[in-house]
This record gives sequence, structure tokens and C-alpha cells, in this order.
Amino acid sequence: MHVSVAHSVRLCLRKSAPRKRSINPKIHYTFNVYRISRVMYKLAIGGIMHESNTFSSAPTDFNAFSRTIGADIFSVWRDTHHEIGGFIESTEQHDCICIPTFMATATPAGPVTDAAFDRLTHILIQQLKTIPDLDGLLLALHGAMVVESYPDGDGEVLRRLRESFGQSLPIVVTLDHHANVSQQMVDKSTALIIYKTNPHIDQRQRGIQAGDLMMRILNEDVLPTQALAKPQMILNIRYQNTGAEPMFSILKSAEALESEPNILVANVAAGYPYADLPEIGPSFVVVTDNDQKLAQSEAERLADMLWRVRDELSLNLPDAAAAVQQAIESKEHPVVLVEMGDNIGGGSPGDSTIVLAELIRQEASGFVVVLCDPECVQSCIKSSVGNEVSLMVGGKTDNLHGEPIAIQGKVRLIHDGHFVETEPRHGGQKYHNQGLTAVVAMRDSLVVLTSKRQTPFSLQQLLSLGINPKGMRMIVVKAAIAYRAAYEPIAGKIIEVDTPGLTAANPLHFKYENIRRPLFPLD
Repeated sequence: MHVSVAHSVRLCLRKSAPRKRSINPKIHYTFNVYRISRVMYKLAIGGIMHESNTFSSAPTDFNAFSRTIGADIFSVWRDTHHEIGGFIESTEQHDCICIPTFMATATPAGPVTDAAFDRLTHILIQQLKTIPDLDGLLLALHGAMVVESYPDGDGEVLRRLRESFGQSLPIVVTLDHHANVSQQMVDKSTALIIYKTNPHIDQRQRGIQAGDLMMRILNEDVLPTQALAKPQMILNIRYQNTGAEPMFSILKSAEALESEPNILVANVAAGYPYADLPEIGPSFVVVTDNDQKLAQSEAERLADMLWRVRDELSLNLPDAAAAVQQAIESKEHPVVLVEMGDNIGGGSPGDSTIVLAELIRQEASGFVVVLCDPECVQSCIKSSVGNEVSLMVGGKTDNLHGEPIAIQGKVRLIHDGHFVETEPRHGGQKYHNQGLTAVVAMRDSLVVLTSKRQTPFSLQQLLSLGINPKGMRMIVVKAAIAYRAAYEPIAGKIIEVDTPGLTAANPLHFKYENIRRPLFPLD
């Protein structure tokens, strides 16, 4: 077991408060208006995070997960904008003993295999079992993980934790804004805290909020009670931007709630529309201080705010041909073309050629497109930098994202694919690896070929390759909303493109068989 650098045990002075219940066996001594704690709380941190696209034929196995165990969690996650970094910061601010256990993340893809899930949860539980006298667990989950045999993967993680450690252990859980929250997640956690932004730039703050709430629980200042409300709808990805309506007003209302008496957390989750399961759709979870009726009524009030504007959430986006024509005619540069049907952050393969084909057909110039194509990367390496190559790029994963496209150009650069992002960006990670990468120059346009799928959440993806995004006429991003934190500040114009694929913006493109009914806009 790895433990953080031990803090010196010291006396902590806190104002006395009424005791709501006996939740922690540690002894406190009270003198007049001060409570003096002689024991430091021992908190574990960890997580298993995956967003699973059930329409994808690419299963997520154990090796797809980046895994960090024990003290390595400090070196990898402490200085990130992720909630794990927030967990660490909060526990240290409160002079707790922070015990890192196990953290695993994987790029969105198809459902997690049973074998991988069993192995991941086993490691987490075994790490936790090595900790004597554990006071609480701060846990990072996604909320949209699907496992082959467990549609509610995150709920199953919590069920297994309760089976191993009982109901009395406080477990405060952070969830992604795209969580499809289940009743099981609510029932098996002590409290849920969901990101308030999309793009997700508040993850570290939510980790700190989770740690702060954990301290109030352990000090017996509050007794969390939470309730879930789910409107009968699917919210398409186009309207999940928290900086625009309808989510902006709903999030503001939720934030205002948190300043009300007895409201501990007011959560809004937009939901993940690419998962064919009963829990699909937006979720509203309100956590109160021992007031179930208040939690339920406020959760339902927030849910009604979204339901009332459902008819305003129609899609009217250009197809690839119209979007490229608009980009060519635009006087504002760079134009960011958002290829929504190949949103890597939603589980797509990242090799769609639909927009690239139109750029070539319409003889566009000054564009940059990133494709995941390890086969063509190897061809570029074999040819070597400075030489001409003829390649058939993209369209190799399935028949949903276009055919391979012929390109000719010069190999401009071979790169190891590693880059660092220090700014708050969607996903919160600092260190990234898109695998061996080749840049092919086609006159004044560029095709970037990666060996691993890389979500376009950071300008460093291009800057690390010597590409100045501001100097391009057009940039294709395979995303939906999450790219905005990085690309919106430099964009002259943004054009969202209605392309087909595993992450098409319109739910009507998909055949759902396991969802609850009726659901707007399907019914």
C-alpha cells in the first residue's frame, strides 16, 4: 500500500456544531465552543472511468485503460485539472491522510468487456482492503460506462464496493456531465457530485467540492439525502453546451440552489445519447441535509425546466457539402468545421473521411484534418520525412464513416505523439499520447495521421507538431461540444456539420431497443 507523505498529527480547532448522528467512531473532545480533534481522517481516492458507446463494434478491453496505482497517482494526477487532483488538494487542505488506490481511464469506445471490468474492480477493491480503519472514499466515475453484462456499469462498481465494505462507509462520487444516472448510483453512493460545465473545465473544482462535503459528513455536520429526477427525453449533443441555452439557465438555477438552506449539491447531467439502455437521458440529482422531500421536489423542478423547452431543441445543421462551401466562402479564419458524426470523445473511430472528401472535392485550401490511421502512419515512417507519399487514408474501421480517400503529399514530420496541456480543458488531463504521428503536406493543406484516437480538446495536439492553428484557413475537429474550450477563442467562425456516424447529433439516426419508452424526440 502506498500512502501520501505523512502529515504530522496536530490539533485542529473547529467551531462546535450540533451532532446529527454518530457516523464515525473517532473520539472528539469538546471544550466550550471549540471541538478539538486528535485524530486525522484517513481518506482513499481512486476511480474507474469510461464512456461507452453501445452502437460501437469496438469493445473496450483491459489494455485500453491507462492505469495508475498507489503513489503514482500523485505524480500523474496531482497537478491536473481533473477531479483526482481536486481530491488530493481538498484532503491536504483538511489535513487528512490521503491514500491513493487505483485510477483507470480509457478513451470512449464500445462497451467494456466483462473480463476487463472484473479485473479493474478487483484491483480497486483489493487496494482498498489493504487500508485499515478507512474513514471514507472519494471516487471518480463517469456515469455512462456500459459493461457487456452490466448496462449500468458505474452502478455495478458501487454495488460491488457496498458488498465489500458495507453501507456505513461514506462514498462521495464525482460524475461526468454526460452521465446517464441510474437509481442504483443514487442508492449506493453517499452523495453524487456532477460536473457543471461542458466543455468540462470545472473537474478539479468538483473534486474539491467532493472532498469538502466528505469532511462535513465525517464531522457529522450533515446527513446527505439525495433524489433523482429524469424527464422522458433524450437531449441531443448539439444542445449540451452549458454556455448556451437551454443548459445555461438550468445550470444557473442549480447553482443558485446550492446557496439555499439544507441544499448541499444540485446536479444537472445532460446524459449520453449513444447508449441503448433504460437510464439514457438527462438526470437531475439534488442532495440535501436529511430532507428527502426537498431533494425530490427540487430535482423535479429542475427536470421540468428542461422538459418545458423540449420543442425548441430541433436540429438544423448543414451537411458536409454545404458546410465546406460555407467555410470556403467565409472571410473569417480559421473556420472550425465540427464533424459531429465522428466525435472521438463520444466513442467514434476518428477516421471519418466525409468532411475530408468534400474539402478535396471542392478544392479547398489551407485546411488541417486529423485522422486516426496507424497503417498510414507506418507507411509515412517507411517513406521517411521529406519524401512524397500516395496514401488511402481513413474509412477503415467500419462502413459508417466514409470510404478511404486517396491523398498525395510530402511527409513533413514524424512525431512520437506525446504532448502536454496545462490549461483547464475538457477531460482535465495534463499528459496526452496520440501515438506515433505523421504530418502529410498537400500543398498548403495538412493531413495529420495518428496511431491512437485523440480527442481534439487541446490546441497542443497541433502546436506540438509545429502547426499553428491560427494560421490555417480551416480546421476539422472530430468533436461535438468539448473542443470549444480550446478552439472557440481562436475561431473566426464555427460550423457544426451534420455528418453520419456513431456519434451523429440526431438521435433519430439510431435504432434503440432497450431504452425506456416513451422518450422525446423519438416518440
